[in-house]
Amino acid sequence: MAASSLSYKFCARTDQGRVRGNNEDAYALDDAAGLAVLADGMGGYNAGEVASSMACDNIQRNLGGWFRADDAGAPVTLDDIRRVLERSVAQANAAVLQAARQHSEYAGMGTTLVVGVFHGRDLVLGHIGDSRCYRLRDGQLTRVTRDHSLLQEQLDAGLITADQAAVSVHRNLVTRALGVDPAVLLEVHTHAVQAEDLYLMCSDGLSDMLRDADIAKLLRLPLSLELRAQALVDMANDRGGRDNITVLLVHAQGARPVS
Repeated sequence: MAASSLSYKFCARTDQGRVRGNNEDAYALDDAAGLAVLADGMGGYNAGEVASSMACDNIQRNLGGWFRADDAGAPVTLDDIRRVLERSVAQANAAVLQAARQHSEYAGMGTTLVVGVFHGRDLVLGHIGDSRCYRLRDGQLTRVTRDHSLLQEQLDAGLITADQAAVSVHRNLVTRALGVDPAVLLEVHTHAVQAEDLYLMCSDGLSDMLRDADIAKLLRLPLSLELRAQALVDMANDRGGRDNITVLLVHAQGARPVS
């Protein structure tokens, strides 16, 4: 089977929500590098906002810069991308830690992270914390990340049910974050991409307000990427908008593999 190449269309929406006084989510898109980054900051004052912005800016600069510098070089492998992704996240982690040490008002700040590099017919995906990535394929929605959270650990251990998890007071307690320890625990996986796949990256301001079935229903709508992204944000706000809401959509465009 010969596989034709894929192209990717990117779209993003972010919103403060109905309750929070500022937006501590941040994102970065780099079409040329096939890069999408989303971070949900944590910390008092504006520290979460600082951590998430620093993470996105550092990763975009380092990883996007590497792609541009390597443009005329040897073919890029998935191992190359993974190595540079892990290095870029480690550098972002060090930058956030250093800023927290140098500025007392930033002490204790950190951020979740989900970052994807769409290259050819593959996605190299890394995440830390409870910001998520979903995939809509042939109308079926799959969550392709597993939260690094106390709630997920309780679910995995069979201590609570999914219905109990939906109303748990522990839903926002993450077990990993960027910028809190010298060694950052980035989970990385590679996924094969098919034509017409639709990927959603989101902060928990979306996933806490909408069930997966709601998300799938909106992603299936015959609308532009921009309108579907806005519909997700609007529904999260209609359900209460208790947190900042950020949505990144990535649509894989191209022919199916042919003989």
